Parts: sequence; C-alpha cells; structure tokens
Amino acid sequence: MKLTCMFSFILLFGAAGLLIFIHLQDPEVVHQQAPGMTYGQGSQEAQREAASSNDQGGKTQGNGGYVFLVGNQGASLHPMQDESVKQRRSSGRARKASVGIRDRQRKSSAANSAGAYQRRRRFVLKRGPLRIAVNGSFLGLPALKAEVKDELRWRRLYEVQRERKRIMRETCAKYKSNNKRVITPYHVSRIFVEDKYRILYCEVPKAGCSNWKRVLMVLNGLASSTRVIQHNTVHYGNYLKKLDSFDHKGINYRLSTYTKMLFVREPFEKLVSAFRDKFEHPNNYYHPVFGRPIISKYRPNATKEALRTGSGVEFKEFVQYLLDVHRPVGMDIHWDHINRLCSPCLVDYDFIGKFETMEEDANFFLHLINAPHNLTFPRFKDRHSNEERTTTQITQQYFTQLSPSQRQSSYDFYYMDYLMFNYSKPFEDLY
Repeated sequence: MKLTCMFSFILLFGAAGLLIFIHLQDPEVVHQQAPGMTYGQGSQEAQREAASSNDQGGKTQGNGGYVFLVGNQGASLHPMQDESVKQRRSSGRARKASVGIRDRQRKSSAANSAGAYQRRRRFVLKRGPLRIAVNGSFLGLPALKAEVKDELRWRRLYEVQRERKRIMRETCAKYKSNNKRVITPYHVSRIFVEDKYRILYCEVPKAGCSNWKRVLMVLNGLASSTRVIQHNTVHYGNYLKKLDSFDHKGINYRLSTYTKMLFVREPFEKLVSAFRDKFEHPNNYYHPVFGRPIISKYRPNATKEALRTGSGVEFKEFVQYLLDVHRPVGMDIHWDHINRLCSPCLVDYDFIGKFETMEEDANFFLHLINAPHNLTFPRFKDRHSNEERTTTQITQQYFTQLSPSQRQSSYDFYYMDYLMFNYSKPFEDLY
C-alpha cells in the first residue's frame, strides 16, 4: 500500500514537472503585456516602444513620453489547449488592444480639439506681431490678445484701419504729386514724439489733441494720471518733444521705426468747434490778432469798440475771412487743412483715428502699443466744460447762416480732407 502511494505520488510529481516544462517552452502563453500607445503618437510607434520597455505597473516610459497600456493579459492556466483556442485568445487580445487604442485616440483627439479651442479663444491679429507698413518697411506692434467675445470687435477695428489707410493712399496717388518728395522738418513740425513707447503723434487741433498729449505724457512717465495734467501744462509746458527738433538722421530713424498716428475730425464740425472756442469766449490772443482785422474788413460800419477789441466776430464773417484769397491775416492751425498739418501723403501713418469714434479708436490704439491696462483715453472736456460739445446738429445750425454758395465754397476749401478721410458731404445740395 505504501509502495503504491509512493509510486502515485512520484507519477503526479513528474506529471506536474512536465506540465511546467511544457508551459515554459510555449511562447504563446508566456505572461505578456498588450501593446501600449504613446499619447498623441501613432500606434505602431507605441507598440515598438512598449515592446522595448519594462513593465512599470501599467505605465511604461517610452521615447519622449509615457506609454499608456491598453491591456494586461495574464498567462494561460491551461498549457495543453489546442491551437484554435490560442488563436481565439490572441485575436481577443488584439481586439481589446484595438478597442483600447481607438479609445485612446478618441481621447487624444478630444484633448487636442480642446487645446485648439483654447488657442482660438486668444485672439491674435496676424499670428505674431501685427504687421503694418511704415514707409516701405514694416513695424511690429504687440500682438492683440482678447477673449472670444471681443474677437469680432478687434477684427472689425483692424479692418477699419486697413480701409482708412487704403483710401488715404489712393487719394494721395490720385491727387497728389508730392509723394516722392523729401520730408523736411517743416513737414513734421506738428508731430510729437514719445520715445518710451516709440510713438509719433500728429497734432490736429479740435480733434482730441489736448487729451492725446496727456496720454503721451503719462506713457512717458511725466504724470501718473491724465486727470492731474492741467491745460496750460499740456500746451505750454514743453514736456513733449517735436519731431522737427531732431536732426535729419533722428527724423528719418523715428519715421521708419516708430508707430505714427493721427486723429481727424469732420472738417465742418472741426471748423465750428474752433470758431466757438476762439471767438465766442474771451481770448486775449485770437480776438486782437484775428478778430480785429476780420471785423475791419468784413463788417460794414463796425463800432470803434469792436475794432478796438476784436470781440464779437460772427460766423459768417469768419467764413468770409477763411475763403478770401487775400486774407487780412494768415491761417491758423485750428482751421487749417489736415493734409497740410500732417502731410499724410508724405508720412505713411500707421494708425488713423477719428474723433467721431474717439473712445473706441483710442483704446484700440492703446491696446496695440501694449500700454498699461489702467490707462484709457480721457473723456473729459478740456475747456469750457459746462458747454455742450460741437455736434453735427450744432454744426448745421452755424452753416445754415451761410448762403448755398458759401457752403459750397467751404466744402471745396476742405475737399481734400473730406476725400482723404472718407467723410460724407454734410449738406445734400453740395456737389
């Protein structure tokens, strides 16, 4: 009995050893991990990486990134299974691996789409710096970044700038023959320089110039806020340099590398604003210098008091002076042509703003130059703050005092400004 039991035990022990030996020799049932997939890479590359990597608890370190395993099959418990069973298991592992790979690819695609969406949320005008032509060269402006809700507004403002520049250039090409002339200090005498942010600003009176000078002073570090800068400091403090104060080399360097901008205004509205400011309020310069000769020449039977002080000039008299080729006194920057003040056919301005859309245009420009976020264009009225601003309605009230021929002559006088900056005819009877 003992011998029989011992013999059976030996047979069982030998059979178990044989099974283990066969199991170790079969490559199909050796414990292995299914192919892995590198995040964001192709499956073939992933399989190569997985095959050459070590098992690290379901995650292997591939070439340049982690390999995420899609399966982990254990060794077979039945080493004597036939070939069909092994093929079915192998195909099952392949199907599971394929499903896992597709799942990873879908997740990868979703992650990439989410990343692309986030990138689209950051609006950039022309990938990288905004490129604007500057006298045959290009000026890089800081890229604009805004939320999706602002993207259309930025694009619209950028297209507005392109259209304004196109119209100005086409007008210059059609009507002006001086676009190849040499720029002299006289042509840039109205341009102010801000070196820190590399800005050139052409001053157009009655088009927000006082507040723009305040902004330039803040950008230059001369003041902490636009509100603390008084009117006399702006105009008579000489804190801002003018471009004509530099030598020829300095002028050309700044014209070719700085951001050049100007702001314009509807010509008739600008004219009425200047008249109200200079002749309807006490003024110890414009009344004696302009008022007296205007009253003397265009007012019959003027009183001695009016001739002495020059006060009380009427708008009709002022327009007579403006249109007279033999003016008793010269022109003034407050009612001169914009194209004469800023020479836009010689100086290729990068940015053209309009008084009518001042807040939007000004703050768009401040974004372009990467100005401090707390700096916005001031909205307060510089002089006569209790008086209503000159509007289209007020302008029409003044021009209805003129005859149709005087209105037409006034329009002809400012015709190039109307054309160059794309302003509509202010009265229907004009041609």
